[in-house]
This record gives sequence, C-alpha cells and structure tokens, in this order.
Amino acid sequence: MNSHSFLASGDQQNNCYQFIAKTKLDPQEHGARGDESGFGDGYLRSCALRSAQQGNYREAIALLNQLINRHPDNAVDYNNRGLIYFQCGHTQKAIQDYNTALHLNPDLASAYNNRANYYAACGQLAAALADYDRAIDLNPRHVRAWINRGITLRDLGEYDQAIENFDIALVFGQLEGHIWAERGRTYHLWGDWNCAIADYRRAETQLPSLHGRRDVPGYRLRLQMENWLNELLPSA
Repeated sequence: MNSHSFLASGDQQNNCYQFIAKTKLDPQEHGARGDESGFGDGYLRSCALRSAQQGNYREAIALLNQLINRHPDNAVDYNNRGLIYFQCGHTQKAIQDYNTALHLNPDLASAYNNRANYYAACGQLAAALADYDRAIDLNPRHVRAWINRGITLRDLGEYDQAIENFDIALVFGQLEGHIWAERGRTYHLWGDWNCAIADYRRAETQLPSLHGRRDVPGYRLRLQMENWLNELLPSA
C-alpha cells in the first residue's frame, strides 16, 4: 500500500489513502418517504452527509442503515455507506457494500470508482484499473476516475499514460489544483523537473492555503505538494 492520493465518487478522505476533496455522498434519492419518525429520505441523506463531513462516521452509518432498511434495493445508499466504511478503515465492510451496490445497479459508475480505490489501496492495481476503466466507460466525464486512473498508472511506472489521463481530466474544468499537483508529481518522478515545478506552482493557486484548514484533504495535499516542491528547489 502506498501513500498517494485517490478520489472517491464524492470527495472522501480515508485514513489509508488521502482523498483530495471533502466528503460528498451521492445525492441521488429514492423518494421522499418518511417513517413513523417523520423524517424523509432526503432529510436523512442530508444528515448523513453533514455527519460524514464533521467526522461523525458512526452517526452517518446509522443514518444510512435506516435508509437501507427502508430501501434495500437502492444501490446508492450501499455505495455511500461503503465510502464511509472505507474512510473509517473498515475495508471489508466497504468492499461488501460496493459489491452489493454493483449487484443492484451494474451501471453505477461511482461504485466502480470507489471499488477501484479499495483495490488500489490493497495493491491490486490491475483490478483497480479495470474498475476505473468501467467507471469511465459508463461516465466519460467522471473526473475522479480519470485522476485515480492516472495515479494508478503512475504507481505502475507508466508515466506517459498517467500524464495523458491527467490531461484528459483537465479538459472538464474541475479539481484543477488536484490534477496539477498529481501531474506535477508524475513529471517529478519521471525526471522532468521543469514541468513538475510548473505544475506545482499552478496547483498552489488552486489548493487551499496552508493557513486555512476547512478543506482538510486539500490542505493535506498542499502540504504534501510543498514537500515535493522543496525536493526540487535549491536550498536557501
């Protein structure tokens, strides 16, 4: 297992891998039905999202359990619960939920991306690439899958292919700071230090300031990138 960054379907951070954006569960709903408590599905999903963002994972899982009890055939809720299990380090529960989500909905691109993150974290890079490919086949604009695929190819030493994936991800105009940081790291490892420094400098304009920690994953990526940059700059 390595320490590189991976993006979930939303913007999760895991204590094994550093996802590079805030937690964001899939917002898809399965109706607004309430139960005897009077709370509808949308309200429970909002509460689960807020709890996950605040690091209250046990509460978020409990809320998703309620949703799954209401809608046992809703793949999105299993996928979201898998994300939180993965974030907590409960990887076996996470992979079970991802597999259930994909059994219920074989076309759920975000679940393939999330399961690929699990495989990558376990060092099963070929399986990870297969799932990233499937996520991109289903949703060619899945920016996170393109980034994650690039990182995995970089781990395999396929630097030219990794760069191509990051270049494609940039086309969609999302998460540019994260993409530049990861592309810069790829150039860095590939030995093209001028391109690496240029990308790190671009990423600095997009990633959160070191003085502000509201975007914790982005802040951590910036810290990591600053260390990479310092490796290339001459000492004062």
